[in-house]
Amino acid sequence: MTNPVSVKICGLATVKDVHACAQAGANYMGLVFFEKSPRNISIPAARELSLAAPLGLAKVALVVNPSDAELDAITQTVPLDMIQLHGKETPERVAQVKARYGLPVMKAVGIADADDLPKLESYFGVADQILVDAKPPQGGELPGGNGLSFDWRLIAGRRWPCPWMLAGGLIPDNVAEAIKMTGTTQVDVSSGVEDAPGIKSPDLIQKFVQSSRA
Repeated sequence: MTNPVSVKICGLATVKDVHACAQAGANYMGLVFFEKSPRNISIPAARELSLAAPLGLAKVALVVNPSDAELDAITQTVPLDMIQLHGKETPERVAQVKARYGLPVMKAVGIADADDLPKLESYFGVADQILVDAKPPQGGELPGGNGLSFDWRLIAGRRWPCPWMLAGGLIPDNVAEAIKMTGTTQVDVSSGVEDAPGIKSPDLIQKFVQSSRA
């Protein structure tokens, strides 16, 4: 029997969102620390959500090109299990963050076409996980959470030397197809389980997790 697909619900805003993730059986919850995002959360609010998370629901901080001071402020207050770097951080910066905070680091890499795939390889052996996401639109302010997907055939059947997670434009109606096509064992969703930007739907979260494991 194969293990069920792991699911990350990103951009939580309320304790109700945390409960919805837990009840649906999600594995990871993402907290966004990026002011331009409609899912941005304050450090005190993030602490409240992290403390509400049950055992087994990993707490992930999404940050974009953060300074040490920003990460210090977050990690000193918010109980976390992982840091997700979603900006233009170099492999060297990923290594620095891992060493400074002693937490696993997931590095997001945007993909639009085959020319972007070599970027993934530069983080192998440095990042603990890779988030394979759709590249944001030209001139866009958000590095993720745009509801965009990429051609999944680009990564179909690939085997990489570290755990990876698929993101970008996933919704309850297409996640099963994405898993089948790419062979991923982990998926990430944000806007695809929302009623409006930043407003999570418990019903859509439930449907997404169920569809991921159908």
